[in-house]
Amino acid sequence: MIVIKPYFIIESDINGEEILKHIEKVGRVCYKSEDKITGDSHADFVRKIIKNGHEAVIEHYSITVKVVCDRGVSHEIVRHRLASYAQESTRYCNYSKDKFSNQITYIEPCFWDTTTPEGKEKYEIWKSVMEFTEQKYMELLRAGATPQEARSILPNSLKTELVMTMNLREWRHFFKLRTSSAAHPQIREIAIPLLNKFKELIPVIFDDIVY
Repeated sequence: MIVIKPYFIIESDINGEEILKHIEKVGRVCYKSEDKITGDSHADFVRKIIKNGHEAVIEHYSITVKVVCDRGVSHEIVRHRLASYAQESTRYCNYSKDKFSNQITYIEPCFWDTTTPEGKEKYEIWKSVMEFTEQKYMELLRAGATPQEARSILPNSLKTELVMTMNLREWRHFFKLRTSSAAHPQIREIAIPLLNKFKELIPVIFDDIVY
C-alpha cells in the first residue's frame, strides 16, 4: 500500500497577459470599442467587466488541470457541470499490475493531527482499514474477479487522477465554492493552493476571491 498527499499539475501553457488581451479583444465586440485597445488597456478592461458582473466574456478562455486526489473529492469536483473531464477508471485499472507497483495507492487524510494521541489513533484505524482493503482486493483478483468487479470494495480514499478543463468563469465558480470554509477539508486542500497559483499566473481574474 502507498499513501500520498494530493497534488495538481496545470497542463495548459499559461501567459496571463495574453489571456487578458484575448478577453479584452473578445469583450470589446460587445461595446464596439475595439478602437480603445492599447498596449496596456487589457487589465483595466477585464477588471471592470468582472466588477460589473459581465463574466460571460471570460468564458472565452479555458484552462486544463490534472488533479490527483481521492475518489470522494473527485465526486465533488465532477459536479461542476460546465467542464470536461477525463478520469482514471477503476473498471479498467488493475492495481495488482506492475504499472501500479502491484499496490493500491491511497490519499492521506488531512484532517487528523497525527502529532496528537487522538489524531494518531484515528489515522492508525484508517490505515488498518486501507491495508485490509488492499489485501482483499488482491484476493478477489487472484480468485478470478475482474477489476470492475473487485473495485466494488475500493474506498473513497483510493487515489484517482482527474483531468479537468474549465473556462475562466467556471473556474471562478469552482474556487468560490471549493475554497470556502464550508467546503470539505480535502477539496480545500486542493482548491486553495490551486487558486493561489492561478492568482500568481493570471492577473485580475481571481484577485477578488478570498477564503
